[in-house]
Amino acid sequence: MTPAPAPLQELLAQLTLEEKVQLVTGRDFWTTVPIEKIGLRSMVLSDGPAGVRGPVWDERDPSLNLPNATSLAASWDAALAYRYGGVSASEARRKGVDVVLGPTINLHRSPFGGRTFEAFSEDPELTAVLGAAYVRGLQDNGVAATPKHYVANDSETDRFTVDVELDDRALRELYLLPFERAVVEARTWAIMSSYNSVHGVTLTENELLESPLNSEWGFDGVVVSDWTAVRSVAAASASQDLAMPGPDGAWGDALLAAIRDGRVAEADLDRKVLRLLALAARVGALAGYSAVEPAPVDGVAFAREAAIEGSVLLKNAGELPWDASALSRVAVIGHNARDARTQGGGSATVIPEHVVSPLEAVRAALPGARVDYAVGAVVQEGLSELPLEQLVNPVTGEPGIRVSFLDADGIELFAEDRRATALVWFGGDAPIARSSALRLSTTYTPAESERVRLGFASAKPGKVWVDGELIVDESPVVDGTDLGAAFLNPPAATAAVDTVAGTPIELVVEFALGSTGGALDNALSVTVGLAPDNSDPDLLLREAAEAASAADVAIVVVGTNSRVESEGFDRSDLDLPGRQDELVRAVAAANPRTIVVVNSGAPVLLPWRDEVAAIVLGHFGGQEFGSAIADVVFGVAEPGGRLTTSWPAALADVPVLDVTPQDGVLRYEEGIHIGYRAWLRTDAEPAFPFGAGTGYTTWELGSATAAGADGGFVVTVPVANTGGRAGKQVVQVYAERGESAVERPVRWLVGFAVVRAGAGESVEASIPVTARSLSYWADGWTLEPGEYTLRVGTSVVDLPQSVTVRVD
Repeated sequence: MTPAPAPLQELLAQLTLEEKVQLVTGRDFWTTVPIEKIGLRSMVLSDGPAGVRGPVWDERDPSLNLPNATSLAASWDAALAYRYGGVSASEARRKGVDVVLGPTINLHRSPFGGRTFEAFSEDPELTAVLGAAYVRGLQDNGVAATPKHYVANDSETDRFTVDVELDDRALRELYLLPFERAVVEARTWAIMSSYNSVHGVTLTENELLESPLNSEWGFDGVVVSDWTAVRSVAAASASQDLAMPGPDGAWGDALLAAIRDGRVAEADLDRKVLRLLALAARVGALAGYSAVEPAPVDGVAFAREAAIEGSVLLKNAGELPWDASALSRVAVIGHNARDARTQGGGSATVIPEHVVSPLEAVRAALPGARVDYAVGAVVQEGLSELPLEQLVNPVTGEPGIRVSFLDADGIELFAEDRRATALVWFGGDAPIARSSALRLSTTYTPAESERVRLGFASAKPGKVWVDGELIVDESPVVDGTDLGAAFLNPPAATAAVDTVAGTPIELVVEFALGSTGGALDNALSVTVGLAPDNSDPDLLLREAAEAASAADVAIVVVGTNSRVESEGFDRSDLDLPGRQDELVRAVAAANPRTIVVVNSGAPVLLPWRDEVAAIVLGHFGGQEFGSAIADVVFGVAEPGGRLTTSWPAALADVPVLDVTPQDGVLRYEEGIHIGYRAWLRTDAEPAFPFGAGTGYTTWELGSATAAGADGGFVVTVPVANTGGRAGKQVVQVYAERGESAVERPVRWLVGFAVVRAGAGESVEASIPVTARSLSYWADGWTLEPGEYTLRVGTSVVDLPQSVTVRVD
């Protein structure tokens, strides 16, 4: 509901200057300040592009882990995105969350972008449609959405300080477009401002927060800063509304002083407070207002459905789907087959209750067959946490560990009984800044007799004792200056330990703490675990090939790891980690019926793509990733995805790569030509183009027609399922303008539609093409008169039908 302004003005009048400053500053990591006298409770914000974590990062309160943004976008299905938002709202309310910090609607400008997995697409139209649907799904269920990161925050290198330089056309036609639609069409209740600068001004102080966001688009919500992105009181004179986290930071007492001495107008503060009160009313945090209660949902079932809809069948040489009843022996191969990546790394990470791996799912789908497993090649970098079932808490006797925060005299200030050895405190009650040390204690019983490398990963100095013997005493050196990367992907320190199966080990790990006065003083990330075993990589390859040779068919799952796709750093190449390319080739040589499942959120190079029978892109498929892959491989479900970004055949072919600032500036010199727009201007062809993907049936598109409607056009095309089973197709419409007064892309996406049809059935796709989608920016939106060719097909390069329209 939209609150009436008069009652909010009355509440504003009751607040002191100090209370107003507190309200826009934030109370702690995840909440705003409550003011009881006006009936305002605290509002809880939480990361949540692909699942809602809640105010604590705790395995004892798990979250639904949904497929990542590239997977959702690969469905090309606005109705699915809307439901995705609704499921996220249900999770948010279960976790006590009012404001979800998502979706991420930046663009895939370069495949080197470290958070590509967290954003939808390289195309602004596809991103805009799906992002707006996600926002509506959240807010129709009473939870605020926060599209992020506004704006041109498309890479991670020097992300806190980088100054992005780009022309107005690229800014308007590409990077602002998804935010505009989230505001104008979905009426989002919040927007997150980013760390970077645009044209020399950091975004929390940038005029872009007022124009176009407020003045042109009519945004009436709250601009939330990315965490610590407000750097000075100058942001208070801009249209920045909430500085997070609080209470320490650039505002607080400094803002109070600036208002008192006239450097910041109190009227600017009042506008921010009114917007926060309006947000509180919308989410039910203000007395007299109630939020919509989300409808009950089966989140696990939805996660599986969404992962299927986002799975892209990139290649199929008549191999899939397999008849499960005809298989007696199957080889499942790959590190990611057993330890699947279900989400990218960074602040948006959630802790699911259970992850279904491809190995687990294949075994469940083939109860009568023999399923052999081989790791093949090690993908893991860093430490894997110790299995819960092999840990005993020395205090409770239950599975888990004892965690103690100690003062300088070793006296326990605070203790928790935890059920994991990978721990993050980012909010919550733990007295991190007041403690001198953190101690983790457990009894670990190894399952195998072997030599392992045991240790810790943290940015803090640490020590490890095994049965009372000190084996590690190190102060890790953090690589780079990005606080997020140091916090979420810290360096590891390990030592060799000889274990005996079934013989318990008393394990104690201690970290030195202490306040530094920094923004992350009350945050902490530590992992205790094992380094990967890569003692004989050639043997691993031979074992995988032998398993494949003895099987009817082989499934190889390849993918990335947390050191490749994560917040805090960009990528330096597009190669699969480790020896996975060798693994695929060895397995394919041993068994011609080899298929590959790609477990990555962003493009990777697939140099063996012509040597395997089929390739399925599963993205980061959420906690039901394995179940979805099994459903697709064995034909229980149709692979419903189409590519949302171009996948290159070779790194040298990629037309836009640069993510490294020069002298602090990153110049978007390619202008409006990113993604497939840039590919179409080169002689190189991608391995798999934008929009590509197939299924288990065949399709035929009839002649397209176009009729004028609402100032634009509606393109209509008959679509026939000419195969033997029901299926899904994504019909795509691209515009071309042969002769134009301005530079144009070779072609650009202007509309699309998902169609579903039974075997032998024909349906009709109707796709609106707005006048705006044909326009360009020149100090305003300009619709150039003349003829446009609208090409219709199933990818950016497979466009068998066309129709010419005329704009007068």
